[in-house]
Amino acid sequence: MSLGPYDAEVEYRPDGAIVLRSTEPLGDYPQRFTDWLQQWARERPDATFLQERDTEGNWRTLSYASALRQVRRLAQALLQRGLDAQRPVMILSGNSIEHALLSLAAMHVGIASVAVSPAYSLRSQDFERLRHAVRLLTPGLVFVSDAARFERAVEAVVPPEVEVACLRGTLARRSCTAFDALLDTEPTTQVDQAHERVGPDTIAKFLFTSGSTQLPKAVVNTHRMLCSNQLMYIRTYPYLREEPPVLVDWLPWHHTAGGNANLGLVLCNGGTMVIDDGKPTPEGMAATLRNLREVAPTACYTVPQGLEALVQAMKTDTVLRDRFFSRLRLIFPAGSALPPALKQALEEQAVASCGMRIPMTMGLGMTETGPFAVSAHLPDWQPGLIGLPAPGVEVKLAPCEGKLEVRYRGPNITPGYWRQPELTAQAFDDEGFFRSGDAASFVDPDRPALGLRFDGRIAEDFKLTSGTWVNVGALRARVVAAGAPHVRDAVIAGHDRECVGMLLVLHESAAALSDRLPEGASLAQIAHDPQVRAWAQALLDRVAAEGTGSSSRIVRAVVLDQPPSIERGEATDKGSINQRAVLAARAEWVEALFAPEPAPPVLVAG
Repeated sequence: MSLGPYDAEVEYRPDGAIVLRSTEPLGDYPQRFTDWLQQWARERPDATFLQERDTEGNWRTLSYASALRQVRRLAQALLQRGLDAQRPVMILSGNSIEHALLSLAAMHVGIASVAVSPAYSLRSQDFERLRHAVRLLTPGLVFVSDAARFERAVEAVVPPEVEVACLRGTLARRSCTAFDALLDTEPTTQVDQAHERVGPDTIAKFLFTSGSTQLPKAVVNTHRMLCSNQLMYIRTYPYLREEPPVLVDWLPWHHTAGGNANLGLVLCNGGTMVIDDGKPTPEGMAATLRNLREVAPTACYTVPQGLEALVQAMKTDTVLRDRFFSRLRLIFPAGSALPPALKQALEEQAVASCGMRIPMTMGLGMTETGPFAVSAHLPDWQPGLIGLPAPGVEVKLAPCEGKLEVRYRGPNITPGYWRQPELTAQAFDDEGFFRSGDAASFVDPDRPALGLRFDGRIAEDFKLTSGTWVNVGALRARVVAAGAPHVRDAVIAGHDRECVGMLLVLHESAAALSDRLPEGASLAQIAHDPQVRAWAQALLDRVAAEGTGSSSRIVRAVVLDQPPSIERGEATDKGSINQRAVLAARAEWVEALFAPEPAPPVLVAG
């Protein structure tokens, strides 16, 4: 496969800041995101753009030409309702063909849309985050896939004057518009005129941040952001233009990785998005594996937890393995760090199937960067390396609390947060660089062109009572690697304490550590099993022995018996875990961890 140049110019400043710029020019990009839809509807009209299973498990497909026709019809319906950025389209349900069409229709004619995590509607008891989203964005139209499933949330939060569109079913206590009725709208020249008015600075969509430490912020995504970001991908991964990409993808579209990066690279390059109805969980992987047995992807974007489940399945299912690797050209572990042991296991499966390793790459970005910003597009990529700025992006490493904070400037950077000017002002420094809160360090300070390593979140690091800083990111990575494949994450604690402790989050695979646990054992059963606890004790002892000082030596641990909650902001749909949110929600465990005389279930090193 072909990869773009990997190099950067480096500027060292007197104030200690370091600025990196790609040596590769970005070039021109379309001014409207749906220009690509029009292009492929002309050039590849019958090619499959979107594919998903229906309620009976059969495949539904939608061509580029058909998608454009339906987008124009929906766009006319939205224009007739007078929607805009002040009254956007709000989508409460998950990924689907209709979700994609509605979002693209809004973008096509300059109307903003926002996809909200289904968990805000389906898992919440008080609907606080959904209520905040509705209050902040004041939607003019709300879409749900299934009226019955979303009725309680709609009744509780959506004002009665706001129109609700339903794909299936009706609402018992308020009227709703059938999605098919929107599709029945005949497009007029008004659609073309509105499309021509869309420019680079037109708001394409809003995306909410995870909201782990406060209520979620609505990140403004412009057409300039989305279009420049896709060209950055092409400059970095030229192979995308050599063969239309095929993704079997579950990443949710209310996150930037799924809704911007993956759906965007399919649309930009005339590929096919197979909407995966599975998830990287023990229950959800069955659907994903079924899909991968039938559709061979050209690239795989998923979280390490999903890759781990895939490796385990391939060990006993060579048909799945060979189908998966038959035309795979790239593996991109999204969301969190990839344990080295898992990388090796993936490479072993690839060699057994096709005789060669499949390139794996990583990068760094966020909702506010579109998300693509920093890329480690190297054939010999190793876990921890995040790389160099993408073409068109400037990265400033600014000294901050003993680390170098990553700050961004470029066409892919958000102009700010919707209706929150104070937060927007705080997010940028005096040169217009966006403050990410992430930290990075050079792989080799004497050879900066080798790239950057991720150095954790600045807000996660803390000091012990001795005044010593604890590097949370490094400790997490060490624990996850030492406990692979059974440790999902380690939440590091010890702010203003004398020592470092951790809350261990295990995978369900840890049940294999015990011969006493029943099949399908819960996390609570796993956490309290004596054999699992003995394994966790040995892990703690090993990690503690590797420490070289108080800030790198974890001496106490608790194995959590309840998974991190999406509703409380402890985890995202992608499976990544927020340290501060977990520590706040599990304050009683933190206190138990550092009790003067810790009692079970607290484990103590040595």
